[in-house]
Amino acid sequence: MGARFTSFKLSLSIARVHLFSKPKQTIIAMLGVTFGIGMFIALIGLMTGLNDFTEEITMTSSPDIHIYHDITEKRSSILETVNPQGINVVHHQKPKNETAKLRGAARMVEVLRQDARIYGVAPMITSQVFYNYGPAQLNGQIQGVEILEEDKLFDLKAKMKDGRLEDLLAFHEGIIMGSGLARKLNIKKGDRVVITTPQGFTRTLKVVGIFQIGIGAVDNVRSYANMSMVQTILQQDKSYITDINIKLKDRHTSKVVAKELQTKFVYKAEDWETANATFLTGVTIRNIITYAVSFTLLVVAGFGIYNILNMTIYNKMKDIAILKAMGFAGMDVRSIFMIQSLVIGLLGGLLGLLVGFTLSSLIAQAPFDGGDVISLDHFPVNFKLKYYITGIVFGVTTTAIAGYMPSRKAAKVDPIEILRGQ
Repeated sequence: MGARFTSFKLSLSIARVHLFSKPKQTIIAMLGVTFGIGMFIALIGLMTGLNDFTEEITMTSSPDIHIYHDITEKRSSILETVNPQGINVVHHQKPKNETAKLRGAARMVEVLRQDARIYGVAPMITSQVFYNYGPAQLNGQIQGVEILEEDKLFDLKAKMKDGRLEDLLAFHEGIIMGSGLARKLNIKKGDRVVITTPQGFTRTLKVVGIFQIGIGAVDNVRSYANMSMVQTILQQDKSYITDINIKLKDRHTSKVVAKELQTKFVYKAEDWETANATFLTGVTIRNIITYAVSFTLLVVAGFGIYNILNMTIYNKMKDIAILKAMGFAGMDVRSIFMIQSLVIGLLGGLLGLLVGFTLSSLIAQAPFDGGDVISLDHFPVNFKLKYYITGIVFGVTTTAIAGYMPSRKAAKVDPIEILRGQ
C-alpha cells in the first residue's frame, strides 16, 4: 500500500512538471474546457429559464381539462343515409345549425364538483365580440364567468394591474379588460366601452379593472364579465353555458380523467397536454438543441486535450522509455497522463462554472422587450445547482475520456525500441 502511494506521488510530481513545462499548451487546453462549460451553463440557464417562465404563465392560464361543444362540419348526408352502399358525392354541404351551448351544463358542474379528484370547476360563456371606444373598434373575446371560481382556478387576483375582482361582483354591468386590449383602445379603469356581438347585439359596459396574464394572445383580446351579463348581451337564458374549465388535484392524471369525462358527458374534454402540444414540443426541441450544442463544445475541447497529450507523449517518448527502464509499470505511466488530463478538466471546469455564472448574471440583467407577444422586461435565467453539477461532471468526464487514449498509448511504449532508436 505504501509503495503504491509512493508511486502515485511520483506520478503526480511528474504530471505537474509536464503541465508547467508547457504552460501555453496547458492554458489553451484549460480554456477549451472553460469555454465549453461556461457556454453550457449560460445556454442551459437561459433556455430552461425561458422554458420555465413560458410554462408557468401558460399553465397557470390553462385549465387542466376544458369541456366544450366541438362543432364539426363533417356529417353524413341524406344521400349516404338512403344509399349507404353506393358511391355518393355531395358538394357544398352546409354545416349543421348547432350552437356552442352545453346542454345540462348546470348538472355537469354539480357532478364535477363532487368528484374527489377535482380541485375546482368554473363554468363559462365564451363569445367573439367587437370592442368599440370612440372611433376605435377591435375584435376580441368576452368571457362570462363566475369570477371567484375563475380566480380559484387561475389566481386572477395576482394578475390584476388595476382594480379588484370584487368590483365585478359589485357592478353587474362591469367588465375586466386585458392590459393589451385596454392599451390598444386607450381605455382606463372607469371608462365605458360598447360591446357588439356577431349577431348585432350591443351593450355598454364599465371597465372596473385591468388584468395582465403575460401572454399577448390573451391580454390583447380577452375580457371578463359576469356570466349573467354575457347571457343578457347574447340574449340567451340562464342555462346558456359554452365551456367548463377544470383544475385537478393531480395535473398528471388529466389525460385519463379527460377521456373518462368525454365518455360520460359526450362533449369534447381536452386535457392540458393536448391543448398545449405545440408549446410542449417547442420546449423539448429547445432542450435537445441546447444539450447538443453544449455537448459539441465540450467534445471540441476534448479533442484539444487529446491532441495536446498526444504531442506531449510524442515529445516525451525518451523520458517515458527511461521511466519504464527504471521500473515504472504501464499503469504508472498511464496515471501520469491521466492525472494531467483530469487536472486540466477539473481546473478548466471550475473556471468554466465561474464564467458560466458570470455570463448568466449578465444575461439576466440584460433588458428585453417582449412587445405584444409576452410580458417580459428582461431575460429569465435559471440558476439551478443541478446544471452546474451537470456541467462540471460532464466536463471532467469528457477530458478523462480524451486523456485515456493518449495515456494508454504511453503505457504501451517499448523502452528497448525507443532507446535503441536513439
